Amino acid sequence: MSKTPTGIRQWIWRAFVQTALIPLVLVEVVLVATYLLSNSAIRDAQIEHLRETALAELQAAAALETRIIDEQLQQVARSTRLLRNFTARALAEDEPVAPRALSFTEDGVRYSPENDGGAASFYSGATPPEHQDLQKVARLHRLNPLMMELQAGNPLIASLYFNSWDSYNHIYPWFDTAQQYPPDMNIPDYNFYYLANAWHNPARKVVWTDVYLDPAGHGWMMSAIAPVYRGDFLEGVVGVDVTVGGILEQIGTLRVPWNGYAVLVSRDLSIMALPEAGEREFGLDELTKHSYDEAVRREIFKPEDFRLDRRGQTRKLAQALAAQNEGVMRLELGGEQRLVAWTTVRQTGWHLLAVVDEAEVFSQTNALANRFQHIGYLMIAGLVLFYLAFFAYMWLRARRLSESLLTPIFQISTMMGQIGLGRLRPQRVASDIRELDDLAQHTQAIGAQLEHSESQRTQAQERLELVLESATDSLWEFDTRSDTLQLRGRLPARFGLPAAQLSESQFLQRVHPQDLAHVKAEVERMHRGHTLHYESEFRFADALGDYHWLLSRGRVLERDPQTGQATLIAGTHVDIDAIKRGEENLRLATQQAQAANQAKTHLISSISHELRTPLNAILGFAQLMRMDCSPDADPEAADYLDEILLASRHLNQLLGDILDWSSLQAERPRLALERVEVTALMRECAELVALDVQRHGLRLDFDVPSAPIDVRAEPRRLRQVLLNLLSNAIKYNSPAGAIRLSIEMVAGQVRLQVEDTGMGIDETLQARMFEPFQRLGRESSNIQGAGIGLSLCLEYAKLMGGSIGVKSAPGAGSRFWIALSPLDPKRLPLTRERPRIVYAEDDPASQLLVRKALAELGEVVVIGNGRQALEQVLDDPPELLLLDLNLPELDGERLLHLLRQSPETRRLPVIVLSAASVRKDEIDCQGWLSKPLDLEALRRRVRDCLQALDLSPN
Repeated sequence: MSKTPTGIRQWIWRAFVQTALIPLVLVEVVLVATYLLSNSAIRDAQIEHLRETALAELQAAAALETRIIDEQLQQVARSTRLLRNFTARALAEDEPVAPRALSFTEDGVRYSPENDGGAASFYSGATPPEHQDLQKVARLHRLNPLMMELQAGNPLIASLYFNSWDSYNHIYPWFDTAQQYPPDMNIPDYNFYYLANAWHNPARKVVWTDVYLDPAGHGWMMSAIAPVYRGDFLEGVVGVDVTVGGILEQIGTLRVPWNGYAVLVSRDLSIMALPEAGEREFGLDELTKHSYDEAVRREIFKPEDFRLDRRGQTRKLAQALAAQNEGVMRLELGGEQRLVAWTTVRQTGWHLLAVVDEAEVFSQTNALANRFQHIGYLMIAGLVLFYLAFFAYMWLRARRLSESLLTPIFQISTMMGQIGLGRLRPQRVASDIRELDDLAQHTQAIGAQLEHSESQRTQAQERLELVLESATDSLWEFDTRSDTLQLRGRLPARFGLPAAQLSESQFLQRVHPQDLAHVKAEVERMHRGHTLHYESEFRFADALGDYHWLLSRGRVLERDPQTGQATLIAGTHVDIDAIKRGEENLRLATQQAQAANQAKTHLISSISHELRTPLNAILGFAQLMRMDCSPDADPEAADYLDEILLASRHLNQLLGDILDWSSLQAERPRLALERVEVTALMRECAELVALDVQRHGLRLDFDVPSAPIDVRAEPRRLRQVLLNLLSNAIKYNSPAGAIRLSIEMVAGQVRLQVEDTGMGIDETLQARMFEPFQRLGRESSNIQGAGIGLSLCLEYAKLMGGSIGVKSAPGAGSRFWIALSPLDPKRLPLTRERPRIVYAEDDPASQLLVRKALAELGEVVVIGNGRQALEQVLDDPPELLLLDLNLPELDGERLLHLLRQSPETRRLPVIVLSAASVRKDEIDCQGWLSKPLDLEALRRRVRDCLQALDLSPN
């Protein structure tokens, strides 16, 4: 289903929305979101900072007020220690003192009946009158001025007293003790006494009591007490009373921020002082008044309701107070959230709590957070309004733009329609938009160009028909559906065909009977889809019945989509009758040349036979004469005979070389190649020429490994090649020179080398030295030779599947070698002159590029087939393998997998050169370079691999 085209107005609006508005909105949304998120993060951080600051201030306020309370309690404690010290001194005096006038009751109680401005005395009836120490009473009255001074100097101090071990109470200010205390009061049973004894206070320091109801009638209070010892005997306890009311007044003066209040809690987590604001929130009434009907009979402490750990809403607070000396926590009191900060009074171990309303603390912080949030909402609303207005403006702009484009585009479309109808020069339209005006101009130019191109096409078609008529005899089309063959060109007229359109059977009637089966088979193969191209040579009869050779070529143009069979085939017919006659003439000439060559060979063989028969007699009788002639008896005759023998042998060798060369020219023989051990063969050849080497005053050196080396060769011909090379090294060497025999392994081949120290050969002449009868200007020298020895060596090397080479320079001697394939490369203890690099690649351009790039680093061998690369690398592993993964017959991944399974190539360095940009992890290689290749990177990677193998790239 085709897609409905979009109008230009809608298209422009979509373009605006997709390319401008949507990205802009997205960017703005991202920016706004970023602002809101960052602003939220900053706001949260600021609020958190303000909260932490507020909590820190609350904690600091609690700590400050705690220090104030602690300082005041320390003053009370100092007063207690001072009173204790003076009391101990007074009791320690031994001088008699006038007893005080005390009243005596029938219950055995002595007391001070009137207020004389000093302290009150009370001696409990629990101590028998006869045992009451009146001297102690008199001595303690000396402390009245001190007690008065201490009480006047500290508003917290409600009273000061001394209680003795025998229930004597000396207390300031005065009150009617007989009315207040029970007559049998046992003072050591009260907490303000026993808390200071050795069991509870072994350190003998000032200690504080919990809140208790004062038996002296001062209400709820706490006391700072200290023991008075005489030696190790506890004489009594001095104490300073501080009322709860006084503490509340003092706490009420503390400045707790955010309209809070302070609470004093004892060590056992009992509320010691609770102001009026705290009474409502804690649900308690502070005990400032009490009935004293039973106060003097027993100890009375604050009720359990005042213990924080006994109340549900303060149990967590009690746990926190017990665990930490200071801290801050949230707590719900009276149904409202409160913040409680506490610190510990060092002097007493009490806890001072600062309780504030959480909403009051964070009111400014919450207001700031709400302000930030409102600003964000205002920004979003502003952006929404802005973009609504902006979208409306852009929509109006898109309408105006589309209207300004529609008219010229319609006119240009009309011009193109006229061109399509064949009116190639329509009237040009004008537009205010430069691009549309250019488009109209180009449309007019297209019409003109089409007119010109149509004219040229007509002319080119006429020329093409002329060229086809001159280059071919006919163009043909074969429609297999109608079984008709359409011919165009000269062939119908030249061969006298009845019409240019024939059936297949009519055409095949003119084909030579010997070629008919081949032509039908080729047409059938192409018709069935076995091949896309058709080519056949056959003889075709003209109107007179004479046959002429035709070359028919064609290809499939159309196929049946269901069966795949060819339905239309087209091609050409070319007259190749002249070419066929030329080939026949060439064949006859070749046969005549071969016959002449055989006649020449027969002549040379006959001449050789006729020459060798007398030469055999000359050489034989000369040898007999030389055996009978002693150099000592007739030296001159011996020299003559030696010259005759030398010339005869040379002539015999010359005849043998000519016969060998003639036989090679007549017919290349097939040598029976076999395993040849070349080290022994080279030593054998050296022994054969040893006498000639000595006679010429030369030195023969060996550089042959001791281990045997086998090659595939024909032993007699290989021996002949080596002897020819040794003979040349002897003949063309310098006086007192040297000859060196050596074996090297280069490029997977065994090189048998013969090196001399002769005059050398110029590089420009080296290409001619393997031509027959070529002596390179030495023809007139006294050095014997016909110039066919090296050409014979070259032919024999080729017949044995090897090659021959030379390296020489004038004045530097020459080195000749024959290179043969080894039979067992693993046994060769040889090293190559240069590292061998195998490149497996089927693309010729890549082969040439890599070979040129790495020519300086080693010998590059290129293999274009995966299976051949596998065989050659396993047969002779190189130092480095460059591998393309897309290879014919065997792909690179499979090739590398097979190489890694062989012990000889398991550790072979491999660099993959692939068109794939991503390296495959499963491929085991030492490097991966993607095409197109960076040649510098390739050279660096190859050099690194060769150096890692301790091989010099050069």
